[in-house]
Amino acid sequence: MGYWGYYVVGRSERPLVELDALARAEGMSLLSTADDGWQVWEYPNQDGSGDVGSMHALARETGAPALFGYVMDSACVVVEAAAPESGGWTTCLARGAMSGYLDGTEDGLTVEDYFLEPRDAAERAAAWAAEAGRTVNAERIVDVLAMEPDPSAPLAENLLFQLLDRLGVVPL
Repeated sequence: MGYWGYYVVGRSERPLVELDALARAEGMSLLSTADDGWQVWEYPNQDGSGDVGSMHALARETGAPALFGYVMDSACVVVEAAAPESGGWTTCLARGAMSGYLDGTEDGLTVEDYFLEPRDAAERAAAWAAEAGRTVNAERIVDVLAMEPDPSAPLAENLLFQLLDRLGVVPL
């Protein structure tokens, strides 16, 4: 059984767990920090009952872009991001595995119905990164968004950290 839970990424001089936007997410732990106040926090959520809060509220409160990655059994990741100026966007990593989770849902919707396509998501991600003061190559972001986890070590969270690296906020 793989990992279930959130990775919360934001920039602040204060620890993110001290912010009102994440007040309900009890039990978060600091995973890493990077230049310019970037922080990555982990919030395990095996049973889906916890509430990490709102990335839009986090972006407003910090005045900086924020990103949540919800890892589902280490197979795929829902990526939700927001920035004060460029707004929000949602995509996923490991689209094949995500399709498996959506198969059999009563509404019959597909990955394409729920999430931005890799090229569209890469454009939004580049705007998100620009708002964070980073210049990124959208094509390198498309590559990560279209990847599937390595079959020998299928951890979709690794794709999330590759994305964060290519966004220029949290280096590998």
